[in-house]
Amino acid sequence: MLTKKELKEYCIDARENYLAHISIDCVVFGFHEGTMKVLVLQMKDEGEWYLPGGFVLKNEPIEMAANRILKERTGLDEIFLQQFHVFGHPDRSKEHFDMYKDMLPEKENWFTNRFLTIGYYALVDFCDVNPAPDQFSTSCAWCDLNNVPPLKLDHTLILKTALDTLRVHLNYQPIGYNLMPGEFTMPELQKLYETILDKKLDRRNFQRRMLGFGILKRSEQLRKGGAHKAPYLYSFDLENYRAALIEGFKGSW
Repeated sequence: MLTKKELKEYCIDARENYLAHISIDCVVFGFHEGTMKVLVLQMKDEGEWYLPGGFVLKNEPIEMAANRILKERTGLDEIFLQQFHVFGHPDRSKEHFDMYKDMLPEKENWFTNRFLTIGYYALVDFCDVNPAPDQFSTSCAWCDLNNVPPLKLDHTLILKTALDTLRVHLNYQPIGYNLMPGEFTMPELQKLYETILDKKLDRRNFQRRMLGFGILKRSEQLRKGGAHKAPYLYSFDLENYRAALIEGFKGSW
């Protein structure tokens, strides 16, 4: 929670520089050691958890605002971003309104605005991210998708909607380039899909379908060091992958 002085300074800056009534909230997905991860922020003094987010500068395109916000939280440029929903329930910011309403006159208080928030999900390489808190938070950290702490405001709904959207997108777009290392095995890629979908997939059908998309290149090198037969290493064919993002493909998992 901000002090009265911090709130006043922030509200002056916000009114001068940012669009009123519009915010951005981001669901940042990573994949590490066979587990889907989500980036969350812990607020100062409150100890509560939120998704990364922010506001839009007055002369800033929405997509540029989302990229700016995520670069500040992750340190990454050129993040894979997908806008997926607008959240606009009248009471979605009520907790913040109640928290700050008596600290400043209403016309001076940025948090008395009703905010519509634009939801984006991002797919990033877990190992490339350098999580950084914002001015309101003490911690920015990864947590397991299946062990996310209770989120404030409507951020649990935003996270669920992002995951549901990602699962739908798996049916007609390739997913993996932004989440996997440069080289990986077919079982590792299958584990990513199974983790997102929360279900087991048939090994032969998965391999046949992935190879049929034409987005993978097989290396002549094998993954060494395991107890079982060494699997082949694969990488994404970027030209075909990017074409598939635009053109899509049919089917469902």
